Amino acid sequence: MLARPAVPALLVLVLLLVSWQVAVDGPLLELDHWTRHAVRETRHALHSTLLNHLGKAFSDLGGGSVAVPVLLLGGAVAARREFRAGFARWWLPVPVAVLTAGLIPLLVVPAKAWFARPGPFGLPLAADQWGWYPSGHTATATLGYGVAALLLARTATPRGRRALAAAAALLAVGVGLGLVWSDYHWLLDVVASWCLGGLVLWTLARWPLTGRPSARRRRPEH
Repeated sequence: MLARPAVPALLVLVLLLVSWQVAVDGPLLELDHWTRHAVRETRHALHSTLLNHLGKAFSDLGGGSVAVPVLLLGGAVAARREFRAGFARWWLPVPVAVLTAGLIPLLVVPAKAWFARPGPFGLPLAADQWGWYPSGHTATATLGYGVAALLLARTATPRGRRALAAAAALLAVGVGLGLVWSDYHWLLDVVASWCLGGLVLWTLARWPLTGRPSARRRRPEH
């Protein structure tokens, strides 16, 4: 899926459309209000403490204190595995993980400050607030878990690669839906961060990070 050229084009199109609508307070924002109303009605009807706790738990998985350590650990484990496999640039996953951790706020914070979108409760932004658009937690989860999965996938089996991709996607989607369920973010805040993270992951997936392992240094895995 990530290899298809239509994917980044679609992600860019959706991101630009949503950003434009947020900037001009366009009619597409009615989707946010409709979704929030539907979620609140559903939450009230179900009155499920379990679902509410799950929503908050998934939301918390998008925090930097959780996703970033997973990203850095993934980079370190990937580097060790590539060293054992004999890759020439086995060390590269570590700086990639570190740079990704630094890239997340650079992508999100300026946009939050520029759009200055109020949150779902509609309260005016305080002087020290950046705004809700795009969702920082969703971007952190999408890139943190996604890049960790991509780095680990370099030395994984086909089955392992599928499992890593599924886990990263589940976490990114779960965080976004948890934020909407818990009334922490508008739906379009989350969609924009999914698109933003997807573009970075698509680019990284097509970049040859390590090259082929050297036969002279190749070691069997135990």
